[in-house]
Amino acid sequence: MLAQRAFSQQKRLSILPFPAVYYSPETRWAYGAALAATFRFKNDSLQARPSQMSLGIVFTQEKQSLYYLPFQLFLKNAGYYFNGELGFYKYNYYYFGIGNQSVPKELFGVDFPRVRLNFFKKIYPHLYAGVRYQYEDYRITQTVPNGEFASERVPGTPRSITSGAGLGLFYDTRDIVFFPSKGIAADIAYFNNAPFWGGNALFNRLTGDFSGYQTLVKKVVLAGNLFSSFTWGNAPFNMLSELGGGKRMRGYYQGRLRDDNVLLAQGEVRFGIFKRFGGVFFGSTAVLGNQKDIVRWHDPKFAYGTGIRFTANRRDHLNIRFDYAIGQDGGNFYFTIGEAF
Repeated sequence: MLAQRAFSQQKRLSILPFPAVYYSPETRWAYGAALAATFRFKNDSLQARPSQMSLGIVFTQEKQSLYYLPFQLFLKNAGYYFNGELGFYKYNYYYFGIGNQSVPKELFGVDFPRVRLNFFKKIYPHLYAGVRYQYEDYRITQTVPNGEFASERVPGTPRSITSGAGLGLFYDTRDIVFFPSKGIAADIAYFNNAPFWGGNALFNRLTGDFSGYQTLVKKVVLAGNLFSSFTWGNAPFNMLSELGGGKRMRGYYQGRLRDDNVLLAQGEVRFGIFKRFGGVFFGSTAVLGNQKDIVRWHDPKFAYGTGIRFTANRRDHLNIRFDYAIGQDGGNFYFTIGEAF
């Protein structure tokens, strides 16, 4: 009996160190290490959804460094759901302008801490409601002489402090978190960023992120994602709605598309190839807008691509992802863990 109880307690906590290696246009090759903990709280059933925390340190070919602690916690048998991120980043990006006011791409450096906290309570089967908080202290550290940042023509330069609170709804019927074959996930958030919360910027943002999954035939899954972000007020450039990177509008550099408002639709056909190997075809389209022209329907953006998957964790179907995507500026490679949506 004592041995069985000890075994049960051991199963509540699993700690796993692993290397962190990935590639994206923004970082080129990135390398580091992470420590992941999966656990269940003492009063929760061993069949309850597990909580997770990770601690990671990553360095990149672009001389960037990332220190981060993401977490998702399920308490009282998933009656409460807390998630978020604590991190500090020394980064550099290319800036392409805002909206249709494009400029020659310009490299800038930035240091910033990030705090994101979400506290949810289950109010109905699969539905959570709660409050959110976010904070960033965005300090420009490197500029191009006589460029947009050195001349302080970019909103929010040379430093912006954003601190905001808001409300959120989260709905989730996915059968598997990392690689769903059916179900939907919806995340709606509203933020008010203001000096009242400790920042130096006054603006609001409303976002909606909706994903759906359906198995067509054996080992073939159709996945779709709709994302919208609307910002009004005086947001710094780094807090405007943006697209690009490895999750939203692959094929574009992160922040290549940036404005007050964005609407994005993307889809994937995911299929098995052989044993742990699979493949995908994907495409996306988006429109942007500002506070005057809410959405510029006449100026859509497009991207498409294909990829290979290798299932590293069979139990949870966690995939290693290799994608090649093409946008208006050419093609980009992505090598990372987990699906885009």
